[in-house]
Amino acid sequence: MLALLAPLTLLLNGLAAGVLFGTQLGGFPYLASLPVDRYVHAHAFFGTRYDPAMPLCLVGTVGCDTALAFLTPEPAARAAFAVAAVLAVATAVISVTRNAPVNRWMRTLDPDRLPADFADPRRRWGAWNRRRSVLAVAALLANCAGLGVLL
Repeated sequence: MLALLAPLTLLLNGLAAGVLFGTQLGGFPYLASLPVDRYVHAHAFFGTRYDPAMPLCLVGTVGCDTALAFLTPEPAARAAFAVAAVLAVATAVISVTRNAPVNRWMRTLDPDRLPADFADPRRRWGAWNRRRSVLAVAALLANCAGLGVLL
């Protein structure tokens, strides 16, 4: 079971962390540089590309890490997988409560007819995206440490 769960965990967590890391390196800086109307259009475009893959990767990471935390015989590896599960849960909570609502809202807007009271969410969305990116990468590091103990 460990021979299946450990690589699957690294795959799922690596995909999630890689996407989020990529948004930090290029996606968000690009979005932040755009005029508001082009930003709304681009954000709506990007926002539809990562669902449902990202949620599946995060939920899968949490499930696999939780299983590994209980099934792994080595105490240090169990601890690393448990920490990774908590970090992945925190990433998912931020995604669901902070970033996804903005993404859904942005898809409803017409870039050519923005509401008069439009509040540009870039700074707030970007700050939460940075937090979840750090958490996802930290989870990946914890998963690598746990696997390293097992090897």
